[in-house]
Amino acid sequence: MPSFSCIAEDVLPEMRLDRFVAEKLKLITRSQVKTRRLIACVNGKPVKISRIVQNGDRLELSWDEAAPSGLTPEDIPLETLYEDSRVIVINKQQGLVVHPGAGNACGTVANALLYRRLLSGGLQVGAAFRPGIVHRLDKDTSGVLIAAYDDDALTFLADQFKNRKTRKIYAAMVQGIPKAASGVIEGNIVRDSHNRKRFSVSHDKGKTALTCYKVIRSWEKPPKAAPYAAGGDYGKPCALLLLKPRTGRTHQLRVHLRHIGHPILGDPIYGDPDPRMSLMLHAKSLSLILPGETEMKTFKTPLPNRFFKLLKTLGV
Repeated sequence: MPSFSCIAEDVLPEMRLDRFVAEKLKLITRSQVKTRRLIACVNGKPVKISRIVQNGDRLELSWDEAAPSGLTPEDIPLETLYEDSRVIVINKQQGLVVHPGAGNACGTVANALLYRRLLSGGLQVGAAFRPGIVHRLDKDTSGVLIAAYDDDALTFLADQFKNRKTRKIYAAMVQGIPKAASGVIEGNIVRDSHNRKRFSVSHDKGKTALTCYKVIRSWEKPPKAAPYAAGGDYGKPCALLLLKPRTGRTHQLRVHLRHIGHPILGDPIYGDPDPRMSLMLHAKSLSLILPGETEMKTFKTPLPNRFFKLLKTLGV
């Protein structure tokens, strides 16, 4: 357990102990004060971290070591859209899992980020590091993803997602054509009682969820064109949609579109399985404020190749 003692100097008026430790002593960050369980004595007496510090106070501090992440660094190529010392924004490829979990102990974005930090010199070998995965994309969803390199950056970004201050836009190819050219899908998201890997819409249970959509183009009778995959043509009615989720529930877009009768093409869980294609869902843009800045910034990605292959068969 690391420890530190000193006499407090240059203390700002009404400065709390946790702030003094983070801003003046720079021992650990304010978000780590709780997670690393800071223990403090002032002038020989145990105190709370909210205590106001005075010039001349004798501080005795100790805190937990950072927990090891348990991650193995892996050289996995990432398409980087933006990176600085505190965050990284990538265009996640389809098929890449974001964080280790059941059945995915390695080969994830988190493993790739650990390798990247070690390679860049931003992290010492053996040092504790937990990539701050702020939000997640499903394995088969591609597109914009942001991660934090330190706890304060993680907290700053996570607060924006939690308070719905971020703006996200997805592109999706769906089965059939919605009757309204644009609209709002509302319905609580709840875990399916018959299948723990699925979610469904409920009117009185689960968490509130809201999705806005707009039809960009539709095809009643797609032309017979060159096959987009080994299985042949796609000749059924379909539509290209832009989606704006106002909440961030697990599988929200996939569940909501199935709920209105227009599941996303290639969705093996909520749609009609089609071996000729993979999930046609892409996180096209993300807007938020980066740590240390005050203005919102937008990160954009083009549609991936699997969309263009399908669009080509539809005459686009």
